[in-house]
Amino acid sequence: MSGADTGWMILATGMVLLMTPALAFFYGGLVRSKNALNTMMMSFASMGVVGVLWAAVGYSIAFAPGSAWTGDLRFALLRGVGLDAKGSIPHVLFMAYQGTFAVITAALVSGAIVERMRFSAYLVFIALWGLVVYAPVAHWVWGGGWLGSMGTLDFAGGTVVHVNAGVAALVAAMVLGPRRDHGRQAFLPHSVPLVLLGTGLLWFGWLGFNGGSALAASPVAALAAVNTVLAPMATALVWMLLDAIRTRRMTAVGAATGIVVGLVAITPAAGFIGPRAALALGAIAAFPSYYGILARSRTRLDDSLDVTPAHGLGGIVGALLTGVFARAMWGGGDGWIAGKPSQVAIQGVGVLATLVYSGVASFVLLKAVALVVPLRPPEREEAVGLDVLEHGEEAYSSGEGAVLVLSDGGDR
Repeated sequence: MSGADTGWMILATGMVLLMTPALAFFYGGLVRSKNALNTMMMSFASMGVVGVLWAAVGYSIAFAPGSAWTGDLRFALLRGVGLDAKGSIPHVLFMAYQGTFAVITAALVSGAIVERMRFSAYLVFIALWGLVVYAPVAHWVWGGGWLGSMGTLDFAGGTVVHVNAGVAALVAAMVLGPRRDHGRQAFLPHSVPLVLLGTGLLWFGWLGFNGGSALAASPVAALAAVNTVLAPMATALVWMLLDAIRTRRMTAVGAATGIVVGLVAITPAAGFIGPRAALALGAIAAFPSYYGILARSRTRLDDSLDVTPAHGLGGIVGALLTGVFARAMWGGGDGWIAGKPSQVAIQGVGVLATLVYSGVASFVLLKAVALVVPLRPPEREEAVGLDVLEHGEEAYSSGEGAVLVLSDGGDR
């Protein structure tokens, strides 16, 4: 084992773990103040629910030897996961690093259903989703499964994380239906500074997300980190120009969204393409997500924080462009530009398989959860805000307390 690699991966694990609280700030700033605490808790709760289940059985499903579809249970409850080498780092550290990915992927889904889903129903859903959806897809690509064997390139999770979460978010938004005032009033961010803080912390953590996926303190890790710096810069610049052309203003929320889209898009390609290609990929990725968000806003679909166009569509574009720009000289396989156009088709198979499986499984899981726990609170309670209803707290308290009058006449 390598002390340098181990040290880098301990740091990268902490950086990716920080991304989940960063996501809480990003999402929390985008919602109305009466739901800010509940929205942030959806991210923090994933650290407990998904994280513990990952250690108990999720890691084994994803990374234990098994079939082309799923790992067996030899690593359940972390049996056999100790200080032995996994590559050049301790096995237990590899498990923890991958667990931070599972945690934030489940938390990403929450952005589509904030302000209208019961917290208990959400917890049950992400617990099941992490085991039934995320872990098998991770096995397909990274754990020796059929997509990895076919040659699908996904350096740090464009398909496993972002396409997976994006389609689950779309299905969840459709199953729950729109918020009670959707289409009748504007849902404005209550704190743009929180959004910008979350964006900055996400970008910092993403250096560990992509750079750490090299699993070593290596030139490939350096390349992935540099690309993670460059691509979002290009996306943010194009996004701001598109804003200026369309509205003659460059919004802070738009710039933050552009950065996140750039981070999403470079994730599958980070260690497989050169810096110039990263700039091109980031610039191209701005267009589908920018116009996807505009198109979504004109429909009845209430994907509250645009998880589908930002993460789902951004992940799809990034995965397909990986098949265009990848070059073996950077550590991966060759893509279209390097003389292998079939790599784009291989990437497309990975995207399509994830869309179909995650979409169908997420729908089934939500319907199953609804049989046990109502997915939405009563409309009257939803109007008050989920901070008080679900947590008995407020993000911004007046100091006088709050009283929620329930439908049965009782007080909480």
